[in-house]
Amino acid sequence: MRSRKISCFVISCNEEDRIEACLQSLAGWVDQLIVVDSGSKDRTVEIAEKYADKVYQTDWPGFGPQRNRALAWCEHDWVLSIDADEVLTPELKVEIDQVLSEPELDANFIKMPWHTYFFGKLLKHGRYSTPQGKLFLKTGASFKDRQVHETLLLPYEKVRVLKSAIIHHSWRSYQHCQEKHVKYACLGAEDKFARGKKASLGFAILRFFTDFIQQYVLRLGFLDGWRGLLMAIVLGQYAFHKYAALATMVADKKAKQMKG
Repeated sequence: MRSRKISCFVISCNEEDRIEACLQSLAGWVDQLIVVDSGSKDRTVEIAEKYADKVYQTDWPGFGPQRNRALAWCEHDWVLSIDADEVLTPELKVEIDQVLSEPELDANFIKMPWHTYFFGKLLKHGRYSTPQGKLFLKTGASFKDRQVHETLLLPYEKVRVLKSAIIHHSWRSYQHCQEKHVKYACLGAEDKFARGKKASLGFAILRFFTDFIQQYVLRLGFLDGWRGLLMAIVLGQYAFHKYAALATMVADKKAKQMKG
């Protein structure tokens, strides 16, 4: 038996094809399971109600605010933040149980290998192979108030990296992959624009090449074959779209000011 209790939350929207596998890997193992849904039009809520202790149906304020909203509903000291496209393996659950049963545990942030599958095969290198911090001590924790890439903020970090992996199926198809990255890029641009950041089309083009090289060469994406090449292109496009979107926002603002 694990000596420390876990609250777990999953945020969702139209995830009926993936959320059941996620919740099946959590139900009966965590001590509190919460799903926070933001207006699903499919069977997501119906499926979630089969497994979760509580399903909250809310508006969508952005990733950061939504995760903070979910965090406030967590009752236990240790919190697991899982996405609907992720699945915990039995080996990972055993390892978490062991770590959270250590009498002298001094870590407050637990990271685990991220096994991301891209069109049927594991990406072993690059951005999507980086260990992810999914389990943390709630005291003083919050998520950045951002639309996307809502980093977890802790008063201090004492990290433990586990050996067992969490399974990640982020993209349903090539179209979904592109749509998701463009959406996140534009949300990221909105956050930067709100903070007064600027960009140009030239910088956006530069970022395509630098991000591609980082993923494909420096982070060894080429070792993942054609999937590694495609992912490097997608991440280069993501960077381009983010800064191109920011450049257009800045241009629109200047044009409106000139008219005014």
